[in-house]
Amino acid sequence: MSERLRIALTKGRLQEKSVEMFEAAGLDCTPVRSPGRRLIHALPNYPLDVVLAKAPDVITYVEHGVCDLGVVGKDTVLEKGGAFYEVLDLGFGRCRFALAVKRGCDFYGTYKTRRVASKYPNVTRAFFEGKGMDVDIIKIEGSVELAPILDLADGIVDIVETGATLKENGLEPIEDVAQVSARLIVNTAAMKLYKNEITDFLFRVERELGGEA
Repeated sequence: MSERLRIALTKGRLQEKSVEMFEAAGLDCTPVRSPGRRLIHALPNYPLDVVLAKAPDVITYVEHGVCDLGVVGKDTVLEKGGAFYEVLDLGFGRCRFALAVKRGCDFYGTYKTRRVASKYPNVTRAFFEGKGMDVDIIKIEGSVELAPILDLADGIVDIVETGATLKENGLEPIEDVAQVSARLIVNTAAMKLYKNEITDFLFRVERELGGEA
């Protein structure tokens, strides 16, 4: 293999799970586990360089071709979109988008335009457009659970794992919006230019995923 591939990993839990998966597939990820201040980490036993980035930047790097591959949550893919191939569901980082309201609230039982708060306005808009509903979407950057408590919104669309935070704040999920997990994405040009290298990498990852099934 003549070409070194470059992959962008989403920092945090997806990074840890990705490294675990790569190591199980035989890749030496020591440089990524002890990154120091370096921004790009070359794996010593496989032609792959790793870039650690925030989730939206993973998509940006892959879309613009400065990284050939990326690992990013489906939540970011749905919200940000972009021109790339989504080739594998990696199976970890599982959670869901859900519509949540104050406990006992009848969200659908009114004709007035509902206000929905979310960190993910595009996901929220697509969900309600699919229902043929017109809603006012309020973009929130911080704790979106505050919006219904303060009567800023009738409901929220947010990532839900256990639902504990919702429960503690008097909210409850009433409908799933989308399922979320980590996805492997590939730059469209790289898929053609480095077909053999990417095929080898995908084979190693798929073999590991098959072993977990």
